[in-house]
Amino acid sequence: MRSKDNAVLRKVAVLAAAFVTTLAVAPAASAAGRTFYVAANGHDTANGQAPAAAFQHVQRCADVMVAGDTCVIAGGTYRETVKPANSGTAGKPITYRAAPGEKVTLSGAEPVRGWAKVSAADVAAIAKTDPFAANSPFSQAVSAGNVYRTSVDLGSDVSTVQVFTDGTMGVEAQWPYPGLDLVTPKLAYAGAGSADATIVDPGMTRPAGYWNGARALTGYWYVSATSTVTSSAAGSVTLAAAPPCVHKVVPKDTRYSLFGKIGELANPGEWFYDTAAKQLYVYSTDNPAAHSVEAKRRKLAFDLTNSSYTNLTGLTLFGASVQTGASSTNVVLDKINAHYLSHYTDITQGATDCGSTVTRGVADTGLVINGTNNQVVNSNLAYSAGNAIALRGQHNTANNNVIHDADYLGTYAAGIAVAGNSQTVQHNTIYRVGRSGINLQWDVATGTTPGPDRIAYNDIYQYARLSLDTAAIYTCCASDMLQTSIDHNILHDGTPTPGVNPFAVAGIYADNGQSNLTIANNVGWNNLEKTVMLNGLGSGSRNNLVYNNTGGATLFYVKGPDQSTGTKLYNNIGEIVGLAGATDGGMLISNNLPADTDPKFLDAANHDYRLSADSPARNAAIPLPGINDGSTDPAPSLGAYQYGAPKWTAGATR
Repeated sequence: MRSKDNAVLRKVAVLAAAFVTTLAVAPAASAAGRTFYVAANGHDTANGQAPAAAFQHVQRCADVMVAGDTCVIAGGTYRETVKPANSGTAGKPITYRAAPGEKVTLSGAEPVRGWAKVSAADVAAIAKTDPFAANSPFSQAVSAGNVYRTSVDLGSDVSTVQVFTDGTMGVEAQWPYPGLDLVTPKLAYAGAGSADATIVDPGMTRPAGYWNGARALTGYWYVSATSTVTSSAAGSVTLAAAPPCVHKVVPKDTRYSLFGKIGELANPGEWFYDTAAKQLYVYSTDNPAAHSVEAKRRKLAFDLTNSSYTNLTGLTLFGASVQTGASSTNVVLDKINAHYLSHYTDITQGATDCGSTVTRGVADTGLVINGTNNQVVNSNLAYSAGNAIALRGQHNTANNNVIHDADYLGTYAAGIAVAGNSQTVQHNTIYRVGRSGINLQWDVATGTTPGPDRIAYNDIYQYARLSLDTAAIYTCCASDMLQTSIDHNILHDGTPTPGVNPFAVAGIYADNGQSNLTIANNVGWNNLEKTVMLNGLGSGSRNNLVYNNTGGATLFYVKGPDQSTGTKLYNNIGEIVGLAGATDGGMLISNNLPADTDPKFLDAANHDYRLSADSPARNAAIPLPGINDGSTDPAPSLGAYQYGAPKWTAGATR
């Protein structure tokens, strides 16, 4: 009996101790927040608080989590738009993160199945409404057994349809066939006789009427635009309107593509969607059922328009993006791996004005970061018709990201489009973009006190691939930039399309009257218009401080008083072009290394532009505290690197 009593007492003691322990740790556990789990094989009726009781959808986490909670997501693909019900608080963020070592994909696409091979009888049926489908490249591809179709509803707007095969985006059937490199497409150019809204090209051999009703993409100078074909003949098409801004088609320089005819479906990676019949056709040398074919169905992976103090960590996005709202604050996107952030092919959207055409996608594509004190960091972002990141609002940050193949339509969208004000863009690597790596547009957020931006330590190259009159870092137009600083960037190898007039490709371009910029300690090479370009035509461009840059400068100013008042070019290395108009307008030029003087860089052939011991740029600069500190000489050096100082580096550091 005593033995039994002792056993009972021991059990009571253990339970009591456990109870006391529970009381002791309960407050700490609450402060740390709860952890919920999601797995593709989970169940939304589970409680989600253990891996064995995981939810099936990330949205279930979003429905129940409160400040301090964490959602751990197991590897797999989740086809949903997650919209959190609650926000975190300071010190207690809500976190969504991938399980350690696992790939978690939030996808905007859905599988497309039910494929059947297109037959000669199918071509005959299509030819009843589109007689040009017969005896076309499409009909030849059908005869070869390389065209399949399926029934699927992808909406009524073909310009938003996006189709993927095994994770790679296909292209809509078009002429000429562009290939699958989105920022280096094969292009056709307007030929002799082109003018106004008419494109003439002997290579356009389809019969009269073939292109009637087709969509057209054109690009010239700084304008990419879309229109429709109102009439066509062998060798020419006439558009509903001439391209906005320039109001003309220019022989040799206007590039174009024509879409919307099933007769062009004849090349690898191409598709055609019949919006009326809701039929998707693809070119494939084997049955698409043997592959993963998907179509975009959602724009957003996470809708954070009403969220704050929320972290997304280690997630992959496919065919979808993330958006924060005007009231969002302290949202952090960390280690995001995203492909195909935005897609559209209609640039002009029926408008005829210049502004809305060239800025298509600037405000609303890519990771759209509105609000204040939000961050995109340590991420890899690739492929977007528009931006990779849109920084809007105020006091937001893009840091340590690798970005490529953005702006594949060649508008003013960019690797990073900076609007709002007081933004920070640092240590990003950006390459292969349609227009600019960073597009800096001034915009004061409602109800905020404006402040300067900081654009620093970025490595940007292979820009201007589809649009001209631009730069690695481009800013426009007639704005007071409040001493926004563009400093310590490496800007090189602008790559405009061969064969066109390569107008105005620079490292940094302050276009059309930008004022109150500090442009300092930047390095550039292989840029048509050098490292820095100032355009003061029209209203003038004043109070810009261009200090200690390496790679030269190009100045566009009309002669006349007060066009460049307060602008100073000091301590730069490289040729300066356009001095006459600039100095006549009030610009001050001093202590720049003459263009005919060898700066004696350490290794210019390998782009090491530090100064050698016998460089004439040593001890030659006007001292500018905060700009050219750090030299081991008695006086500062010219150019972007101070002699004897540690070499600064740019780009993502991962």
